[in-house]
Amino acid sequence: MSVALGTTRPLPVRTTPVGDPGDLLASLPRTAPYAWVKNGEGLVGWGEAARVAVPPGPGRFGWAREWLATVLGDAHVDDAVRTPGSGPVAFGSFTFDEDAHGSVLVVPQAVLARRDGHAWLTTIGDAPLETYSPMSPIHGPGRISYGDGSLSALQWEHVVARAARRIRDGRLEKVVLARDLLATAERPIDVRLLLTRLARRYPECYTFSVAGLVGATPELLIRRTGQEIESLVLAGTTPRGTGPADDLARGAALFASPKDRHEHECAIASVRQTLAPLCSSLETPDEPELLVLPNVQHLASHVSGRLADGASVLDVVAAMHPTAAVGGTPTGTAIEVIRELEGMDRAGYAGPVGWIDAHGDGEWGIALRSGLVQGRRARLFAGGGIMGDSDPAAELAEAQAKFRVMQYALEG
Repeated sequence: MSVALGTTRPLPVRTTPVGDPGDLLASLPRTAPYAWVKNGEGLVGWGEAARVAVPPGPGRFGWAREWLATVLGDAHVDDAVRTPGSGPVAFGSFTFDEDAHGSVLVVPQAVLARRDGHAWLTTIGDAPLETYSPMSPIHGPGRISYGDGSLSALQWEHVVARAARRIRDGRLEKVVLARDLLATAERPIDVRLLLTRLARRYPECYTFSVAGLVGATPELLIRRTGQEIESLVLAGTTPRGTGPADDLARGAALFASPKDRHEHECAIASVRQTLAPLCSSLETPDEPELLVLPNVQHLASHVSGRLADGASVLDVVAAMHPTAAVGGTPTGTAIEVIRELEGMDRAGYAGPVGWIDAHGDGEWGIALRSGLVQGRRARLFAGGGIMGDSDPAAELAEAQAKFRVMQYALEG
């Protein structure tokens, strides 16, 4: 059900240029903050002008696009900025599995943004423009204790071994398996503290918060600016080294690894096959590059193109999700194996997360390195691509390294 401030009249929307707001995350209130920030730029929001639980099913992205068009189509918009992300904006999170409940779109009552040298504030309703610093003190969560999620570490290693056997038997080329870890804090977890720590530690990632799903993902699923689109494909991972020499050696081994290179090639082929029918032009690199983050290194490829028609960013998200990087190859078979072996509901983990404006522009990432936060508890997620020669212990170590992102956010 959607909510529109208890009124049936069109939403009054006003976007006004503002001075440099400084740290965007410092403007967020404690309750239900929304965020999409990278290198200090992006959008943050608070309040709810409209919200909807998106019904599950294969048509969910089309349903969400139509709902958004209905809510924003008749809005009275006074936009003095007129750039992607100005005017009314919806933040969204979609579950990994199309049949799972939990997908949501929210139009915040206020959005503060800084992009490409411009800063602006959008408000919906009668909120005064000058009151966009609703900051209240941030308190730490205290001591954090951890417990097994859906599977223990040993059980998950057995799942990885079973999946590798399926691949060697020829059923599929690759499957991405995830696991969860439960964290319990002494005091309620303030999402703003997690966002601040993640943004400072991982500035090259997209730090996000939507409806309790919080994280910092390195993977840009799609950015639409007019007819231009961009994507960053990550597949193939190794932990950082113990020092500069070990770091370089690990990066070189990752780049030379037949297993990881094949995993990356599967991911690029999946994106190319998906985007080509939507684009009048599409460019994918011949070789990946190394993306070095504080905790891991990835094989990464930048993809760019131009849409052939007026598809919105949600239309492109619908075509791309799930990618081979988070599902597997072939995707349909991989999803069946995930449902059979993984033993948990991923919720929004590895699903699309991001924002869309009234013109169909937006940025959506894949919700990796993330957790679902509620009160004193957080459910953390991590995973990795499984190939026929995958070693269960090595895959467990990779997942543990990825957990460290959210563990750092909780513990500092």
